[in-house]
Amino acid sequence: MKAQDTLLYLDGVSVSFDGFRAINNLSLVLQTGEMRAIIGPNGAGKTTMMDIITGKTKPDAGDVYFNGEVDLTRHDEAEIALLGIGRKFQKPTVFESHTVEDNLVLALSGPRSAFSALFHKQSANEAERIEDILYTIRLNGKRDWLAANLSHGQKQWLEIGMLLAQDPKLLLVDEPVAGMTDAETAETAKLLREIAKTRSVLVVEHDMHFVRELDVKVTCLHEGSVLAEGSLDFVSNDQRVIEVYLGR
Repeated sequence: MKAQDTLLYLDGVSVSFDGFRAINNLSLVLQTGEMRAIIGPNGAGKTTMMDIITGKTKPDAGDVYFNGEVDLTRHDEAEIALLGIGRKFQKPTVFESHTVEDNLVLALSGPRSAFSALFHKQSANEAERIEDILYTIRLNGKRDWLAANLSHGQKQWLEIGMLLAQDPKLLLVDEPVAGMTDAETAETAKLLREIAKTRSVLVVEHDMHFVRELDVKVTCLHEGSVLAEGSLDFVSNDQRVIEVYLGR
């Protein structure tokens, strides 16, 4: 498969830190409009892979292409964010002393300063986008709440909303349901499936119940490369995956 036909294309990617090979000849292809779950034991290279895609870490070898022709290894983190790759870390980073809606306004504003963003007159288009995002992230009824007063799960949703405000083509989401209630976990799977109708999503997750709810292709990493790939049932029945990951 050629890079031109894909949204995200990693081929033969390797990176070492102090002699330890964190990513080892990794190849991964994500299509436009695809959601993929990434699983694997701690130290498998999941976070390092995200770091390479977002420009935080430069690989020692291999190709990393976005949207067919953009060589991500030639761009820094800020440039890659502007190209349309958004990343949500495990711990939510919302502006706790601002309302839910203001958090989205700040995210929408891009390079504008926080002060000018909050006092800038919203266009009809911006207001409509914020409205859509509030519905998507299940926080329409809490738009005037301070973010500090949201539950842990709702803060995670708000942060996903802040990413959506930047209109990325690809969302990288790291363990979105860690610390969530069962109800919030199920709702988050629905929320991500809705988002995946209009953009691509890469989800790193340990919670197998949640991965099953996503109902997408799964890639299991081990020691920095792909161990198995396919449906969750296919990957779960792979003897090597059971040994290194699921058998714990």
